[in-house]
Amino acid sequence: MSFISSNNSSYLGIDIGFSGIKIVELQREGDVAKLVSYGFSESKFIDGKNSWKNDSKRAGKIINEICKRSGIISRSAVVSLPTYSVFSSVLSLSNVAAKDFGSAVHWEAKKVIPLPLEEMILDYQKIEDESDGKNTKVFLTGAPRSLVKKYIEIFKEAQINLMALETETFSLVRSLLGNDKSVVMIAEIGASTTDISIINKGVPMISRSIDIGGLTITKAISNNLNIGLERAEQFKYDLGISISESEQGVIPKTIMETISPIINEIKYTLNLFESKNGVQVEKIILSGGSSLLINFPGYLSKIIDRKVIVGNPWARVSYPVNLKPALDEIGPRMAAAIGLAIREIE
Repeated sequence: MSFISSNNSSYLGIDIGFSGIKIVELQREGDVAKLVSYGFSESKFIDGKNSWKNDSKRAGKIINEICKRSGIISRSAVVSLPTYSVFSSVLSLSNVAAKDFGSAVHWEAKKVIPLPLEEMILDYQKIEDESDGKNTKVFLTGAPRSLVKKYIEIFKEAQINLMALETETFSLVRSLLGNDKSVVMIAEIGASTTDISIINKGVPMISRSIDIGGLTITKAISNNLNIGLERAEQFKYDLGISISESEQGVIPKTIMETISPIINEIKYTLNLFESKNGVQVEKIILSGGSSLLINFPGYLSKIIDRKVIVGNPWARVSYPVNLKPALDEIGPRMAAAIGLAIREIE
């Protein structure tokens, strides 16, 4: 549904996930990002072999169907690359002359990227210069050329101008943190994976992924109760996680057992970062559909003794007040798409 007339200054953020495609259209109004429209297409129980990204024509068609149904007009988009498909690392370079900087980064990239560099598209940015002026930290990203080619094909099919491809983590930082430069963790619990990043001064210092997500939980409930996936999905959100032992039933217990690897990965990432950097992570921000599980933030906070909240990606976006209940409900799922659209109107 379109809320205001779009013009040349409106941009799309498009998140092509495992289980669906989410699109947000924003435009600048003064110093504020204003919601023009949004739409999504989800197939919660899609077979991974038939993922949108594996069929360019199908993905392009679905994108155009969403745009038509939602009254989206803009044909310029920023699109996310999934965190688990992109290699990233913080490099420390010492005593490198400006003219040799590119080649030095390329040399260091060989040490941290496990694929031949000719198969990758590399990008880097300086994030910190030490006080002595001799040492520089660089944030390096590398995306497989084959993946980038696939995205180019999708948007050529959709006849949408692909303005930029961006690692999903950066779009989440933009929508969930804004100008907040504190040390935080973002845990994005998607359909098939959970991506965990620790952000310092707006830069992802460490990123890890685990192949467990919302669909894993749904399948576990389905198997334990011998019920269909749709019913299991509804049970998952209706009952959520039990805070106390006395409240545990089959479904809450199943959910707790299924998400335990996610919690262990969060603990491991916290310990890895804090022991290496001597800096404490102040809070954990949850995103993704499964962040809406009843009691999940409180349960996680109790286990790891940290502040845990569900992120609000609409916090820096202007929208009609009567839409707030609906937008709050879908917010965690739309966080990446919102951050992508904001990129072009900041």
